[in-house]
Amino acid sequence: MERFDNGVPANSISGAQWFKSSESSAVGNCVEVAALPQGDVAVRNSRYPDGPALIYTRDELKAFVAGAKCGEFDHVTV
Repeated sequence: MERFDNGVPANSISGAQWFKSSESSAVGNCVEVAALPQGDVAVRNSRYPDGPALIYTRDELKAFVAGAKCGEFDHVTV
């Protein structure tokens, strides 16, 4: 099974199905995610679809989402 490292070009992840939030704007302010075969999750900036993808474990992404839901990162969006 292919293993992907942080910073891999997002377009080199063959077969990736990228998804973005319905909260994303129509002008390209989107973060997209793709489940990887080995269980990790790739994250990319939709404005740069061929740019680097960051790779996280599911547990890392779960921790981030839980923190975001609790408002822990609100200070970086104001």
